[in-house]
Amino acid sequence: MMQTHPSPATLFDQGTLAECIDACFECAQVCTACADACLGEGEHLPHLVRCITLNLSCADICAATGRVLSRLTQPDQSVLRAQLQACLAACSACAQECEGHARDMSMQHCAVCAESCRRCEQACQALLGSLNA
Repeated sequence: MMQTHPSPATLFDQGTLAECIDACFECAQVCTACADACLGEGEHLPHLVRCITLNLSCADICAATGRVLSRLTQPDQSVLRAQLQACLAACSACAQECEGHARDMSMQHCAVCAESCRRCEQACQALLGSLNA
């Protein structure tokens, strides 16, 4: 889709941008599924409230970031920078929380979620780095 746009992005390398958009939307889906899986954990549910909250916040921020990054016509660098920084913060917090549950409670869905959050975090960092360059 980006290659067909009449005003292709000039702020970013198109490959790096596409990877970040894909990582954001994947992370949004995985975080939503992890929150749902946490809700099904029964006796552990009281220990997972923070995880569920972080999952849902991360999912919302990642989805918004993917949408903002998809807008190639006259993007505002300060808005893009702020959105990428918010996504980095959300992914980092969610990954850290999920890593703890994966390690301490053997929750495989949290392990998968943490991996997706770390991939998104790295993709956002790479894109942010290219914006700052």
